[in-house]
Amino acid sequence: MNEKRKTIDEMKKKREAPGEVREKVKAFAAVKKAILKALGEGPMTIPQIAEKTGLEQEAVTWHLMTMRKFGAVETDEIDDMDEYYLYRVKGKTDGQDKS
Repeated sequence: MNEKRKTIDEMKKKREAPGEVREKVKAFAAVKKAILKALGEGPMTIPQIAEKTGLEQEAVTWHLMTMRKFGAVETDEIDDMDEYYLYRVKGKTDGQDKS
């Protein structure tokens, strides 16, 4: 049994991600959480999300596109001035679950 534990520990060491990668993953997760929290109030445009979260619009855009690609958010209607699309948490409409 002890030999098995050594093998497991060795594999963990070899698979361990560098600290820089772990920090980037943590940072992405924090931004994703902030965006999802903001969108929990209902659909918003990129400038609205940026204002709500304190992030730069470029960062919000990049994260939204990534989150959209992987199914966390979806595009809603275009705003009243036909400038920006609204984004929302996937499966939610106006802050409520779809039925």
